[in-house]
This record gives sequence, C-alpha cells and structure tokens, in this order.
Amino acid sequence: MNITLRQLRYFKALAEDLHFGRAADRCAISQPALSVQIRELEENLGVELFERQPRALRLTPRGEEFSKRINPILRGVDELGDWAQTARGSGLGRLRIGVIPTIAPYLLPNFIGALTDAHPQVDLHVRETVTPRLVDELLDGKLDAAIVALPLDEPALVETPLFAEEMVLIRPNADRDAVPVQLDTLASMRLLLLEEGHCFRDQAMSFCNINPNRPGGGL
Repeated sequence: MNITLRQLRYFKALAEDLHFGRAADRCAISQPALSVQIRELEENLGVELFERQPRALRLTPRGEEFSKRINPILRGVDELGDWAQTARGSGLGRLRIGVIPTIAPYLLPNFIGALTDAHPQVDLHVRETVTPRLVDELLDGKLDAAIVALPLDEPALVETPLFAEEMVLIRPNADRDAVPVQLDTLASMRLLLLEEGHCFRDQAMSFCNINPNRPGGGL
C-alpha cells in the first residue's frame, strides 16, 4: 500500500471543504490533479471515502472514520517539523494563532510587529474567524493559540486573560438626556448586534437577558 502524506493532506482539505474547487485552491493544485490523488488514495485503501453526487459531496462512513484516524498522524508530522526547525536553531519554529474578527484589526498590527521584532525567525500564521471555529481548530491541533473573548469553559484548553474592557450601551444622540436605561428593560429594546456566530453577540444577549430563540423581539 503506497499512501503519501500529500494524499492525506489533500484528503483532509477536501473533507473539510467538501468541494473540489475550494480544496484544490487551498492545496495550490488544479482540481483534476486533486481528483486524481483522491481517487488513487481510495484505490490504495480499497474503500470509497467520498460519496459523489451531481451537486453534492459528502464523506462516506468509512471516510469519516478515516478522517478521524489521520488527524493525529498529520498533527504528529507537523510537530516533528516544528521540532526539527527549533533544533536547527531557528527560534520558536512555527506559531499558528487564531483571533476573532472583532479585535483583530486593533490588536494584530502591534502584536505581530512586537512578536516578529523579538523573534525574527518565527514562522507566524494568523487565522481570523469566529470563536466556535477557533475552539474547534485548537482542539483539533490546527492552532497553537487563539485570542478570543472569555470565558470559554472548555476543560481541554488553558485560558489566560490578556485585558478587560467595559461593555457599554450606545444610544441615538436624541436620547442623550433621557433617563438611563435599566438592565431589566434592555430585553424589550430594539438592539443592533453582530451577526450570529460572534461571541460578542452571545455575550450581549446574555447580559441583556435576551432569549436567542425568541422570535422577533426587535433584534
């Protein structure tokens, strides 16, 4: 059986995107070349990993099991690469950091500059996406650390507070002299929030005691 690491990485990209075009772009190869590599992988294994339909692609049960089995393998290979890079005296090696979009534009410019000045040999990779995806990628070993809003309450992760900010309510200028809003009235107000998936939206709704499943409600 001749299975290559390249085929495993191609499979992982396709299993995550479930789209040949997007997966090929991620792997920097052509779509036909990716298709050939996946087909060769399936032939070597003797099992079908993907169920191909005219407008859909999904993992077969064997494909889902295969995906779980290769994750530790690829993670181990990446760790070996990091170890080798560090052993050659190249500093910290590779550092993969995730950050939520709400703070990335304000934090990253200074953070990246300070890090690269202090450790010029570090191979820095930054991933910007919402908190649930960052947590999944941390647990899957795709990220080394992430900057998110706390708390996460994820036992497998270590949380370190970096800074704290006040939560404020912004109202129209016409209401500047109005009576201050009481906490128990926030749930009945029409509020402008971030879209679903952003942790700051969840925090605001929790603070205002708003049921996220409530229909309407002026949100």
